[in-house]
Amino acid sequence: MSLPFFKLYIDGEFTNGSDAQTLESLNPANGKPWAEFACASKNDVERAVAAARRAQDDPAWRDMLPTQRGKLLYRLADLVEKNARRLGEIETNGSGKLLAETSSQTGYVADYYRYYAGLADKIEGSVLPIDKPNMQVFTTPMPIGVVAAIVPWNAQMFLAATKIGPALAAGCSVVVKASEEAPCAMLEFAQIFHEAGFPKGVLSVITGDVENCAVPLTSHADIDRLAFTGGPEAARHVVRNSAESFAVTSLELGGKSPIIVFDDADIDSASNGLIAGNFGASGQSCVAGSRGIIHRSIFPKIIELITEKSRGIIVGDPLNSKTQMGPLCTAAQVTRIEDTLAKSKSQGATIHFGGARPENLFAGNYFKPTLVECPHKNIETLKVEMFGPVMSLIPFDTEDEAINIANDTVYGLGSGVFTSNVARAHRVSTRIKSGICWINTYRAISPIAPFGGLNQSGYGREAGMQAIKDYTRTKTVWINTSDAPMTNPFVIR
Repeated sequence: MSLPFFKLYIDGEFTNGSDAQTLESLNPANGKPWAEFACASKNDVERAVAAARRAQDDPAWRDMLPTQRGKLLYRLADLVEKNARRLGEIETNGSGKLLAETSSQTGYVADYYRYYAGLADKIEGSVLPIDKPNMQVFTTPMPIGVVAAIVPWNAQMFLAATKIGPALAAGCSVVVKASEEAPCAMLEFAQIFHEAGFPKGVLSVITGDVENCAVPLTSHADIDRLAFTGGPEAARHVVRNSAESFAVTSLELGGKSPIIVFDDADIDSASNGLIAGNFGASGQSCVAGSRGIIHRSIFPKIIELITEKSRGIIVGDPLNSKTQMGPLCTAAQVTRIEDTLAKSKSQGATIHFGGARPENLFAGNYFKPTLVECPHKNIETLKVEMFGPVMSLIPFDTEDEAINIANDTVYGLGSGVFTSNVARAHRVSTRIKSGICWINTYRAISPIAPFGGLNQSGYGREAGMQAIKDYTRTKTVWINTSDAPMTNPFVIR
């Protein structure tokens, strides 16, 4: 049987790559090909960017009223919600994430498009109380222009929406580069976008390798704004590539997020937070709370509770509704985890459970949920982002010590605090160096709440009202209201 085939979407048309290169998408659950997809060449990147540039000058998009842009986004939101199950199945086949998660997350993503649809006609300028006579001065926000949005394979519907939504609401045009690891869900999204009825060139969706797709896109002279989600190493190349074009850049990168559990916390709730922060999505989340920093007095009890609650986690086929944890997306992730655990054991770490591939699931990229006890902060699992279901716990004695351990990282994306002391919650959340802090919960998101990090977790924010402003530039207009001619500039009075 022939495999399903997914085409690129460029300038309002579904097309094969100009050099006819294709790749197979492997199902992480069994390692077998389940689909094929077209790959973009440098010429395809050029076509997509040129189409986006034309859209900026096309009256069909350039002169569309903000309210009309909002109505198109509302229509897109309805279509995404209607097709959430189908998009979820495709994403699960390519990434290995649970169908229950991909379909429900895609359904919720519709609310991101609705949020920005509602903001499209609320991007306001202002009249300035200028210090010059006979001058009326006002500002107006203008679309920043052509946006390159680079999204990874994990949570791709969500991560694309946080870029596409505000960009289109602001009147920009967008070229999305999907990860070549599992791009089919984004290519299928293009079908839904096409149905929504946006003008040609407003959005293109492409995928391909670094040399022929990623580098030509991120270094293109006609890109005005780069919105990148991925790892720090790739981000460094993106920043270098954008140096010639001076594209405005935002980076949402990795993390090694701490969850601090104090001795006055509800330890049942805290253990659930640690499990959700580490084993949810098989640990394949940039905000995974993979460093549990636990007060020494409750450290044994937390280990006991996590062990008890994790014992029954069902690992298996992500399409099966009974499965609670699926495979990792790539075999390389499994190898990285195995190597990191081996080094951590040599450094004195103790593995309480997991630490290996499931004996009956060697055909796919599966790894058991794993708990690592760390006697000191230099254990490798406390430092390396593994993008897998590995939780590392380390004890602390004082509040200052907990904060110091939490901040002992090159990252700064998410963080969590479990405590019943409200004053402590405020105090500690202020001192933790991270872009997000959850108190007595973890991994909650909303289109209304900004999302982003510090340090090597990147810069810029996605979601929230500020995000839409980041896709605009302010134009200042000066109007001389006097009937008198302008004075001679060489006569100084």
